Amino acid sequence: MKEIDELVLPEDVRYAQSHEWVKLEGGEALVGISDYAQSQLGDIVFVELPAAGEELTRESEFGTVESVKAVAELVSPVSGEVLSVNETLADEPEQVNKDPYGGGWMLRVKVSDAGEVDALMDAGQYLEVLKGLE
Repeated sequence: MKEIDELVLPEDVRYAQSHEWVKLEGGEALVGISDYAQSQLGDIVFVELPAAGEELTRESEFGTVESVKAVAELVSPVSGEVLSVNETLADEPEQVNKDPYGGGWMLRVKVSDAGEVDALMDAGQYLEVLKGLE
C-alpha cells in the first residue's frame, strides 16, 4: 500500500467519498477509482462494469472490482447514461493498478446533472479525507 504522500491525486478530476473519480469533458465524464482505492485493494484481477446504455444514479452501485485481497463495490459518483466502458479491463484489469487515471478508467458517462460533479471533492479536499483515514 502507498503512503499518503506517495499517492497521485490529479487536480483536473473530482473525487467521491467512496473513492471514485470523475473527469468532466464537456457533457461527458470519465469515471474510475482513485490511486488510494487501487492501492488499498492490491492487485486487481477482475473488473465488472455495466453495459453501454445503462442508466446510473449517483451513489448507486454500478459494478465491482475484485483483487487478490477483496471484492469492492463501485459506486457511481454521478447520474447519467453509460456511453462506453473500458473494454481493455476485461483482459487487463491490472491497468487499474498501473494507471488509475489513464488506461485504468472504467466508464464514459453522459452526465445528466453537472451540479453533481461540482458537489464532489477537489484534490485538496480529498487529500484531507484520506489523512483522516490514517
